[in-house]
Amino acid sequence: MSGRALSFGGVAEAYERFRPGYPVELLEMVMAYAGRPVRTALEIGAGTGKATRLFARRGIAVTATEPDGSMLAELRKHVPANVTTVQTAFEGLRPGERYGLVYAAAALHWTNPEGRWPRVAALLEPGGVFASFGGPFRLTDPAVWEAVHAARAPFLESDEIPSPDGTPPGHEMQWPGSELQRSESFTDVRQTVIERQVTMTARDYVGQLSTVSAYLVLPASVRDQVFDRIRQVLPDTVEMTSDITVHLARRNHEA
Repeated sequence: MSGRALSFGGVAEAYERFRPGYPVELLEMVMAYAGRPVRTALEIGAGTGKATRLFARRGIAVTATEPDGSMLAELRKHVPANVTTVQTAFEGLRPGERYGLVYAAAALHWTNPEGRWPRVAALLEPGGVFASFGGPFRLTDPAVWEAVHAARAPFLESDEIPSPDGTPPGHEMQWPGSELQRSESFTDVRQTVIERQVTMTARDYVGQLSTVSAYLVLPASVRDQVFDRIRQVLPDTVEMTSDITVHLARRNHEA
């Protein structure tokens, strides 16, 4: 896994504090797509368990996998008893038990693309569902965005992660749906966007940035300087667009 993928452990508590959870609408969307009761689920890269809680509270027996021990320790503070936790990267999972649902919340881009979809399919029951969801946080006010961009530009051009397969931002089907459509392991690929607006204080906005991998891999002295520069150009509160792009697919019975 890349350095960015393994950079979150040192900020596990901040990740839990500043990253938002997921709405019930997401759960309902996945369940409606499944079209049948989902009793078991495997989560790839569970982090501090923001999505884990959403599915576990519906009574689903979730196995939450996470490679970083500090993130997993934070997750264990917040999840119900029907969650099983396993410290492992996705690539470390061995075929065996199969699940009605496999999902990743803003984590799939950290997995190895080689053999990704056959590995996911091997973890699913025939006809089981895969779900991936997440999206960047973006400042809504163009003037504030320009000011923040200018403040960080000497140190960091962008804090977002480019599409892993090179799909351009304006393309009708975004990644990972673009890969799922090409995979023989999956069918009935769908993409939906859940619109979400968030208002936060300038302090919380910088706190949220402190959990973003692009900043975490900077030297500590540089990171502090970037955050100081950003704080200086922020209003007291900021408006954020944090839409959730949801991709759903069904395991091909022949996979």
